[in-house]
Amino acid sequence: MTALSRSRVVVTHRRAGVHAFGAKRRALPALLLAISALGTVAVSPAHAQVAKPLKPVKIALGTQVVNVTYPWLTLPIALGYWKEEGYDVQVVTVGGSLQGIQQMVAGGVQFAQLNSTGLIQANTDNNLPVRGLMGTGAIDWGIGVLDSGPINSVADLKGKKIGVFSLGTGGVPLLKGHLRSNGIDPDKDASIIATGAGAPALEALRADRVQALMFWGSALTGFENAGTKLRVLHDPAWRKLPDFTFGTMQKTIDSDPAMVEAIARGAAKATLFAMTNPECTLKIHWKNFPSTKPTGADEATLIKNDLALLNSQLDTLKAAHEMHGGKFIGAMDPAAYGRMQDFMMKEGLIKKTVAPESFLIAKPGFVEAINRFDRNAVIAAAKACTGL
Repeated sequence: MTALSRSRVVVTHRRAGVHAFGAKRRALPALLLAISALGTVAVSPAHAQVAKPLKPVKIALGTQVVNVTYPWLTLPIALGYWKEEGYDVQVVTVGGSLQGIQQMVAGGVQFAQLNSTGLIQANTDNNLPVRGLMGTGAIDWGIGVLDSGPINSVADLKGKKIGVFSLGTGGVPLLKGHLRSNGIDPDKDASIIATGAGAPALEALRADRVQALMFWGSALTGFENAGTKLRVLHDPAWRKLPDFTFGTMQKTIDSDPAMVEAIARGAAKATLFAMTNPECTLKIHWKNFPSTKPTGADEATLIKNDLALLNSQLDTLKAAHEMHGGKFIGAMDPAAYGRMQDFMMKEGLIKKTVAPESFLIAKPGFVEAINRFDRNAVIAAAKACTGL
């Protein structure tokens, strides 16, 4: 069975409604990447028996293109991890963490990839029972400015325009807090503008429509892959704080705990596979999702650039793994999220704090359960590049 018969990729353009993210949507319409594992039919000589239908699941992801930098969400589809668990998974792109949470609240998706800022704000300021399931990143955001330009410090951003993916992305609170810490009122002394990601954002910087770009690590790597040398500014304290977190609503945990565990376990297996063999992970991604393969350069350059993107993402996955104890994939240390919450409170990003345990899944033994798979088999498959 070929890779394309195992899964299908549907990419469609869509317009956003009139809301805070409209500027970004007008600049570059978001892509909807629906990735589905197909059911199979077992046939015997006497009769045809239809296999048990796969249960549909949707995951919201704040990006425009599901590229190679999300292996814990794409590899489970390419390698059949979620299909084996009985689920037909679609990854739906949205404008950022806030939109992902909105989709979960509305019932449009069951899961969302969130920034820790969005997770914490949902629980503290909006009283929404959003729960972290897996820690999938440490903060690797940075403010990229032209290396040849006049901006050398955060203080130099006063009066400047700073581009972000969307006004709802999790980096905005970090940016505002960092500006405040350096004596800049983000609402008066600087302008934060939604540019979208990728080429539109980089073109805005090159054309001086914005003078800086606040993006996550792999996005900044992508800008440099495109030939623009950047100077990256950041708060050193960010690197010790959790960021990317795979999440869901408490009602989903209560109503279908088996599904929640199965989806998280598939993501954990994929994380181990990707960390074991990034080169194979890249090859599998390109083969199964060819529409996301970059163009415009020779094959060696495309491989080099996409591998740099993937390794940038794996670095933050590894940093999160170490931050949360270094034992279980996807583990979440409440103390780390407590530090993030304290940082947000100090910077005026939230109005109150809650016990960090309250916004992380409280199911006993959950992290052990999602790591209950044959690690040696996954590592062997990654080293042999099984699935290509």
